[in-house]
Amino acid sequence: MTRTLRIAVFLLVASFTLPAVAESAKSFYKKGREAEARENYVEAYELYKQAFDQKPTEVRYKLALRRTRFLAAAVLVNRGQDLRKAGQLQEALEQFQRAAAIDPGSFMALQEIARTQAAMAAPQPGTAAEAPPAGASPHQSVLSQRVAEAEGPVDLAPLPDVPVTLKLTEDTRMIYQTIGKLAGINVLFDPDYVPRRIPIELNGVTLEQALEILALQSKTFWRPVTPNTIFVAADTAAKRKELEQNIIRTFYLSNLSTPTELQDVVNAMRQIIEVSRIQPLPTQGAVVVRGTPDQVALAEKLIGDIDKARPEVIVEVAVMQVRRDKLRELGLKPPTSTSIQLQGSTTATGTGGTTTTTGTPGSITLNKLANLDANDFIMTIPAATANFLMNDATTKIIQNPMVRAVDGQKASLKIGDRVPVATGSFQPGIGGVGINPLVNTQFQYLDVGVNIDITPKVHADREITLKIMLDISSVTSRVNIGGIDQPVIGQRKIEHEIRLREGEVNLLGGILEEQDVKSLSGIPGLAQIPILKYFFSSERTERVENELLFALVPRIVRSQELTELNLRPVSVGTGTSISLSRASSPVGAAPPAATPQAAPAPAARPSADGAHLAFDPVAIDQAAGSTFAVNVTLRTQQAIYSVPVQIAYDPAMLQLLNVSNGGFLSRDGEAVALVHRDDATGGTLQITASRPPGSGGIAGEGAVFTLTFLARGAGQSTLSISRPGARDENMNPVEVTAATATVRVR
Repeated sequence: MTRTLRIAVFLLVASFTLPAVAESAKSFYKKGREAEARENYVEAYELYKQAFDQKPTEVRYKLALRRTRFLAAAVLVNRGQDLRKAGQLQEALEQFQRAAAIDPGSFMALQEIARTQAAMAAPQPGTAAEAPPAGASPHQSVLSQRVAEAEGPVDLAPLPDVPVTLKLTEDTRMIYQTIGKLAGINVLFDPDYVPRRIPIELNGVTLEQALEILALQSKTFWRPVTPNTIFVAADTAAKRKELEQNIIRTFYLSNLSTPTELQDVVNAMRQIIEVSRIQPLPTQGAVVVRGTPDQVALAEKLIGDIDKARPEVIVEVAVMQVRRDKLRELGLKPPTSTSIQLQGSTTATGTGGTTTTTGTPGSITLNKLANLDANDFIMTIPAATANFLMNDATTKIIQNPMVRAVDGQKASLKIGDRVPVATGSFQPGIGGVGINPLVNTQFQYLDVGVNIDITPKVHADREITLKIMLDISSVTSRVNIGGIDQPVIGQRKIEHEIRLREGEVNLLGGILEEQDVKSLSGIPGLAQIPILKYFFSSERTERVENELLFALVPRIVRSQELTELNLRPVSVGTGTSISLSRASSPVGAAPPAATPQAAPAPAARPSADGAHLAFDPVAIDQAAGSTFAVNVTLRTQQAIYSVPVQIAYDPAMLQLLNVSNGGFLSRDGEAVALVHRDDATGGTLQITASRPPGSGGIAGEGAVFTLTFLARGAGQSTLSISRPGARDENMNPVEVTAATATVRVR
């Protein structure tokens, strides 16, 4: 009894447990469907996996699991790539490893794991480099190290963006050295270069612009050797080829990959940038370029302009057909014909007590012909038919296919059947007596159904030109030709080219057919009597209405992305040489400042602290023909807004080359307006430096101006501030004292 009870309990538990497990798997599957509908493929995969683990024999669960495995892994790979871009390498690695666990066959996940691990293992800046891997060739490691340590193109360090004023007539070597000292760079000259004397006058240009203008005027060119050194040579084709640096770069194209597209890029570079050393790599979808840094930079811009994803268009095709058939048949259709048939002759035969009569209808014996009567004939009268029929049928056919196409590429959509049609037959020439050779028939398959060919062209104003072929066909009937059953294909076809705006509905074409058929059948004469015609005739009325309409709706799903750099024109030098000029901040005219006062105004409010102007250095010793710079410094405990001064110098010994901002009034980042007027004959220089309105003043100590002079003649003189001045943020004069400097020219 105990054993029986245990078996009953086990069966009872099993009866409740198994349905619960099945219901749980079904619930997981249902939740997975909902997650997949929300495009949450990772969650959907996990739910499908739980359902499959509980019921691995269920085909639905297995198909759903396989369907979402790739999508879930792809989502995780994309997450990891975003995290790696943000610098979160460990989190990105976890996402890639999770993707590889879901889809072990995902090569992308394995590749990203290796790439992320390499990035995590790479030495950080400032740390020692790792040793070469074991087994690597010494030559290979040395070459790899040389490539890894190779620097990019040498570029000149950014020069101070300050206005420069130059007015002198000297040889080009002296002018280059003068600008070099102003810019703080070294200037080297080609041993073959012969300087020549030229006049140059520059007002309000930057130092880099001054170098470019000097190179243009002196027919020279310069190239950076180090970030603070330039090399000057005569501007000839031979010297440029000999001295200009070359770099190599491989461009991997994202959207152009076919050999024709790569060749178009190569031809454009050769014709526009004049790059002769260029090689397309169709198997890699890449282009290798060797040229000057400016040529390679222009090649990068050109590839960025050309290597664009083509626009894509979805074209919605609407084929609408409405057909209505109305049929009415009413009346009594009496017999309209009779048939009389002659009975055949009879022959009686008997065997024993049995008699059999035989005869052939329509045939008699000659003996019977002379004795024909009414019994020898049979009259057949058809039955009358009463027709009471009403039929009203409406047919609607709506076909709404959607075709996605790339700009300039034909897209085809074929929905239907391939119907065989005989195109010819032949019989092998091997016949003979008693031989009937077989006849071979050739067939061609026609696409019957909905056939659409669309070639879009997207324009800049979001208009689309469509070259379209629309063919709607069906097998309407069949006919026997030469013993072969051939289909009769009904066709509605449109071919044309149109231009539409995005989202515009265009009616390609349509047709409206109306057909009325009325027939009357019955006894002549009686069938026309108004009332009796329904007893002696049958009337059939049929009306067919058929309306067919074609419509197109184009929509742009991917447009061409053009950046400001793609549309901006870029200066590329001259017709004989390709060069790029770095854009500098425009040197605008400073706002008008107050005319320096000869002496403080009567209403001047002397400051208890005062201010002091001085030269740095106070003693200057230079050789004739050299250039030097001297700072005008200000020391004050009161906030200063503007500094107007007048400086006197000996024009026989010194020539002013440039006046620039010293940085004291702009130490908080505000722009300083600098205005100066030089009287080279009398040796008087008037300068005013002012801060922007509402910016307050600056207190402390620093250089207000930097003056650059050319030592012209030997002697000794004094550099003095003949009219010192300063104003606070309320434009009130501040008491200023000034010092002098001694200049000796050897």
